[in-house]
Amino acid sequence: MSAKPSLRPELRRDPVMGRWVIVSPARAKRPSEFKSKSPSPGPTLPYSDTCPFCSGNEHLCAPEIFRVPPEPGEGWKVRVIENLYPALDRNCKSDGEGGGEDGAVLPGFGFHDVVIETPVHSVNLSGMSGSEIGAVIGAWTRRVLDISSSHEIKYVQVFKNHGASAGASLSHSHSQIIALPVVPSDVAARIHSMKENFGRTGRCCLCNHPDKELVVSESAHFISYVPFAATHPFEIWIVPRDHSPHFHELDNDKAADLGSLLKLMLRKLAVQLNDPPFNFMIQTSPLQNTASLSPYCHWFLQIIPQLTIVGGFEVATGCYINPVFSEDAAKVLRDVDILNF
Repeated sequence: MSAKPSLRPELRRDPVMGRWVIVSPARAKRPSEFKSKSPSPGPTLPYSDTCPFCSGNEHLCAPEIFRVPPEPGEGWKVRVIENLYPALDRNCKSDGEGGGEDGAVLPGFGFHDVVIETPVHSVNLSGMSGSEIGAVIGAWTRRVLDISSSHEIKYVQVFKNHGASAGASLSHSHSQIIALPVVPSDVAARIHSMKENFGRTGRCCLCNHPDKELVVSESAHFISYVPFAATHPFEIWIVPRDHSPHFHELDNDKAADLGSLLKLMLRKLAVQLNDPPFNFMIQTSPLQNTASLSPYCHWFLQIIPQLTIVGGFEVATGCYINPVFSEDAAKVLRDVDILNF
């Protein structure tokens, strides 16, 4: 454990997200004792005849956008398809004018895709090899790059829900991509906070590497750590070492490197926390005004295990209460030995 003087709470400000977090360890057990009360039961059979994402059931899916490898006669490893129940309509073209009072309504144009990460029903992302996860990441970057050619799209969100309580409606391993004609308010707040920090310090806040006691692991191109002002217990960020504003500019070598480090982080969380439900998100930059955003915007991958319940205070204020000091969570995760699991 890191040497904390007491169990007194602290208020910590996150310069990336621009928000305050209350760290209140007196409200919880010791960090090493955190376990998920609702582990994500993975499928046990390699194939399900009712699962639309299994190989052989492609006819049950919405239209395919592309697959990897691309040849239709070969067995696929990754498929990108339209979402059968999309949040936005790719055929609902915007005229660029907002309706309603003060232009507060736009047509629901956008893209909502699903990335099927494996043809095998019983394999989760953490059970895949680093190179296989790299292929999934490559599919994300390719699709975001395709979508970015639409001048109406302002922001593209890549995310994954693992476990029913984290929002996953199907157990077959998959992730999603939603592209919007607006920049969401939380994204705008993050960009504003990073710009403000840059104006004050003259440096990108994610180019400043964290203290060693926050680091979980490192690779050639990325560093994984628990952020100083983590909003959730055992939250992990994976950050490119080199300054980069846009995730979709990732090349194949770095995608493979990220795949290996992401696998390691997911395995550590699964072993230490009893395979918790989780969400992870690619926190990238808006597609517009690239030149002006470039000096201070830096993309990263954020993993949030679902171990606590967000209550009324968090919803009302946007200020989260985290029962685990980031330094303690990082040490617990560093010490997890996954070789025997």
